[in-house]
Amino acid sequence: QLQLAESGGGLVQSGGSLMLSCAASGFTLKNVNIGWFRQAPGKEREGVSCISSSGRSIDYQDSVKGRFTISRDNAKTVVYLQMNSLRPEDTAVYYCAARTGSSGCYYSGMQYWGQGTLVTVSS
Repeated sequence: QLQLAESGGGLVQSGGSLMLSCAASGFTLKNVNIGWFRQAPGKEREGVSCISSSGRSIDYQDSVKGRFTISRDNAKTVVYLQMNSLRPEDTAVYYCAARTGSSGCYYSGMQYWGQGTLVTVSS
């Protein structure tokens, strides 16, 4: 059974940084495409960043480009989301999700989801 677990959320001041981790178990991470998503209160869930199983394909939502960095360590079966220059509008529950199959960067068709980690950015 493929399982994902996010960690690293918390409360940070505007302009601060956090690193989120998505730990995988029950499968070989190197064969899985990962996406980071977030859902703010009263808003729909949105894709933030994604990375292909090979690591060669990466994408960012426009609002986080230049501030967030996604990376993966297949040996440790962890995918990271480094978040710098955080803004109050980044406040949300952040989820990682996995999609098996062809290597690529995806925001849809995710098959497995973590429980989420809350990020709160104060102004």
